[in-house]
Amino acid sequence: MGSGPRILIAGGGCGGMHTALRLERLLRPGEATVMVADPWSYMTYQPLLAEAAAGNLEPRHVVVPLRGVLRRTQVIKAAVSSLDHAHRVARLTTGDGEDTLAGYDMLVLAPGSISRVLPVPGLAETGIGFSTIGEAIHLRNHVLGRLDAAAAASSAQARRAALTFVFAGGGYAGVEALAELQDMAFDACARYPELSRREMRWILVEAADRILPEVSPAMADYTAALLRRRHIEVRPRTRLVSAEGGRVQLDDGEEFPAGTLVWTAGVAPSPLARQAGLPTDATGRVIVDEFLAVQGADGAWALGDCAAVPDLAAGGGAVCAPTAQHAWRQARLLAGNITAVLRGGTPRPYRHASAGSVASLGLYRGVAEVYGLRMRGFPAWLTHRTYHLLKLPTVNRRLRVVSDWMLALLFPREVVSLDVLEHPRRDFQAALRVIATGPSRVAPFPGQEEKEAEHHAYRQ
Repeated sequence: MGSGPRILIAGGGCGGMHTALRLERLLRPGEATVMVADPWSYMTYQPLLAEAAAGNLEPRHVVVPLRGVLRRTQVIKAAVSSLDHAHRVARLTTGDGEDTLAGYDMLVLAPGSISRVLPVPGLAETGIGFSTIGEAIHLRNHVLGRLDAAAAASSAQARRAALTFVFAGGGYAGVEALAELQDMAFDACARYPELSRREMRWILVEAADRILPEVSPAMADYTAALLRRRHIEVRPRTRLVSAEGGRVQLDDGEEFPAGTLVWTAGVAPSPLARQAGLPTDATGRVIVDEFLAVQGADGAWALGDCAAVPDLAAGGGAVCAPTAQHAWRQARLLAGNITAVLRGGTPRPYRHASAGSVASLGLYRGVAEVYGLRMRGFPAWLTHRTYHLLKLPTVNRRLRVVSDWMLALLFPREVVSLDVLEHPRRDFQAALRVIATGPSRVAPFPGQEEKEAEHHAYRQ
């Protein structure tokens, strides 16, 4: 794809990557030049993020390298920081802060979403997000680190704080992350003789009337009951008021110290469309028609979490939910529509028939609604794994994930905190400081000098 119209895809997530992959299969060589710009060089498969955080899967196995699957697409490791669609120019910013300009003829907006945050005092200092592979690894290390802190705590208050885990947001991300991480923490607790599972406190806070709004009320009630049987406090109609100083305050008046606060209260569309001056709705999602074309912007398309795609199946002005299922289906249609427009054909509208929803609730537990069939427990958990395995791009990644699952059945879960990976230069910088300041004698511990003298006399 080295000539022809230039198609710039802003974002290499689920929607962007699958659009480019489908274009490679539909377009003839030389018919168009396809470019994907993304600050990362991989696509994260979000539905398996909770299992990566809990140690069931190797983190690298839930990400798909863009250059490994896109063979005829130019992959640009840079963020689309601004757009001038009137002149068909995009500003690309690399991780080093360098800016370059890229021209294009057609634009596909697929920057995805960002965490939807609220102005809660203390959230920026203590909260942990859960939307990237880096956040998943950090959360795993943090939870295991809290067990270490509890085991070494010098007071009961510090111990209780370290073993209190709060998740704000009861959607898919919050419920799955909480369930998987509790399983991991319980497995790890067996290796701490000074700790007990009963000392842990797990709390799920949800502002709405129920958790899991993506499934039917009956399945949501079942999930809440299952979590409560696992001694998880499910708190609907409850909001987080403050998290300052490591103390969580809820709007029902309860206040307590917590060593972990995970923010999973939904997502917001990327601000790129609004910054580019493209039409957006009240939520910030770019307005598109049923063909995924941006209204009032010739040559621009959008899909996925950043787009308000009309839900023709639901009708009544509804828009599609920001899910991976929609992004994957929209990508396939959009690639076909772009190809049709390039060849003078007619695009097709996006109309979907939902396959249902699946959610994992920890090892061997889950809920699922697939084509009207409701499942609970082990069958739902197996359906969850099977569905996402089939949707995971590339045979390479599927085999690696299956291998991880098989090994997890044969061997105990690895519960080692590798927080040193988050600060790889810390020890090296400490060594440099020693050289810069000169050697210094560390103060002896009580009785050290007497023992050294006794040892010296013995050697004499």
